[in-house]
This record gives sequence, C-alpha cells and structure tokens, in this order.
Amino acid sequence: MPWAPGPARLDCPGYSRVNEVRVTVSTAAESSRAGVADVIKAYVALTKPRIIELLLVTTVPAMFLAAGGLPPWQLIIWTMLGGLFAAASANTFNCVLDADIDEVMRRTRRRPVPRHQVSTRNATVFGVLLGILATLVLGFGANWLSAILALVANAFYVFVYTMWLKRRTWQNIVWGGIAGCFPPLIGWTAVTGSVAWPPLIMFAIVFLWTPPHTWALAFRYKEDYAAAGVPMLPVVRPAPKVAAQIFWYSLATVVVSLLLWPVTPTGWLYPGAALVFGSILLLEAVALWRRARAGLEGAQLKAMRLFHWSNTYLALLFLAIALDPLLF
Repeated sequence: MPWAPGPARLDCPGYSRVNEVRVTVSTAAESSRAGVADVIKAYVALTKPRIIELLLVTTVPAMFLAAGGLPPWQLIIWTMLGGLFAAASANTFNCVLDADIDEVMRRTRRRPVPRHQVSTRNATVFGVLLGILATLVLGFGANWLSAILALVANAFYVFVYTMWLKRRTWQNIVWGGIAGCFPPLIGWTAVTGSVAWPPLIMFAIVFLWTPPHTWALAFRYKEDYAAAGVPMLPVVRPAPKVAAQIFWYSLATVVVSLLLWPVTPTGWLYPGAALVFGSILLLEAVALWRRARAGLEGAQLKAMRLFHWSNTYLALLFLAIALDPLLF
C-alpha cells in the first residue's frame, strides 16, 4: 500500500514499533537538554553578565598599572575569576531583593525571578555560594585584602544601595554607585597588597562617571521607574536640571581622570586618551543639556547617545591605563 502519515504507517513493510520508541526517547532527550540549557541560562541571567563585563574592564587595567607592565598571568586569572564571582553574587542578591520592582518595569520583567524561572530561595542560595567562592578565590589566588574589599563592595551594593537608598532618594545612584568603584582597588591590591593614590583616583573616576551614565539610561526608562516607585533623578526633576547634573558630573569625571597622570608615571598615551575621550564625553553632555533646555523629550532627547558613549569612554580610558605601562 502507498505510504501514509499517522497510524497507517505501521502497516508499511519494514516499519516497527522500535522506531516509534526511538523517536520518543530522542524527543525526550532533546527536551531534557533544552530544559537544562534553560535553567543554566536563567542562573547566568541572575548574575547580569553585561554589568560584570564593565566591572572587569576597570579591574585588569589597574593590575597592569600596579605592576608597571604585565602582571603574572595566573594572578590575572584568579583576580578576574574572583571579581566575576563577587559581582555575580551581588547582582544575584539584587535580583532577589528587587523582584517586585523588576516585575513592574518593562526593561526588567523578563529577569529570572519575576518570570519564576528561579525561585527566591534558590537564587538566594546561589548568591551566597557565589559570594563564598569569590572570597576563597580572591583570598587564596590573590590576597585577603582584595577578598575583603570585594566583600565590602558586595555588602555596600546589597545593604546600602539595594535595600536602603534605591527606593528612598534620587541620590541613590550617587552614593550607591560606590559599590561599583571597588574593582580598581581590588585589581591594584591583588598586585601590590596595599592601597595607594592611583587606585583611589581610579575609584573616584568611576564614582563620578556612574551618575551621568545611569541618569542617561533613566531618561529612556523614566516611566518604568515612576511606575515602580523608584525616585531616579529624571523621575523627580525636570529634564534640563537632570541634564545639567549630567554635564557637571561628566566635567568632574574628566578633570579627575587627568589627575592620574601626575600621580602615576605614564607616557603620553594615557593623558592624550583622557583628553580626547573626555572631550567627546563633554560634547555629548553639552548636546544633551541643549536638547533638554529646548524642551525635547523621549526619543528626541537622544539620551541614549550619551549612555552608549559613556560605556565606550570608560572602556577606552581604562584600556589606555592598561596599555600605557606596556608601551612606555
């Protein structure tokens, strides 16, 4: 008889129920693999990998500057791993504590906890394990000063920023951003075992850079933050005043970035990069301020231009910090 789909196929010569069982088992295995992959993706998403990348960008260059060249590669690996686990732990706790906010905001509602891909209990345990792992890796792989600094950064991010400042004041990101300033200190101390002026200046650069970077993004998601009850500056202040704050913080960032030159022996690469990239940052900040004063809003404000450039600015500035001791 001619071939036909469905049950009629069982009457075909050479077809057996063994084939049917094989298909069923194969489908179940594929489904199981897909399920495991989804679980892994959910746990990775808890750690906010893109934020971790930015933190590591400010860690490794500090190690190059501290070593006056290339540090031992084993130390770089252990410090990066420890920093990765530390940041992943803090971000996971943030996802747990902000689950109610994340569920309201369009930008964050697809995170694992609001979508119930990972339970609150499991996410909390995961965060604790990552924190323990970070401490051990940094402590034994680098030194215990670096491990303690990572613990302080995590505690500040979780208890000061997430649990206290974020929902109470528009200055949440100003002071809460301190947690993200620790990677240069961790990188420096991993090499030297002590704190000095250069990593403190790098700490200050990230501190001053964080508000304009975050407020530019908050312009885009102003309605989300308002709906979630988070008093980000664009929610509680008119656009021209926010843009003015962005400009002044950007100016302070550029000025402080130039202080690293006289404090640390460098060639021409770093100060040149700080001037060029800083000038572009200031031009973007001025342009945003002008658009805000002209009454432009939403997409016409083009706040994301400054947000994206601020990411590029920080990455290029710290790349110059890493390359300068290798070239001069």
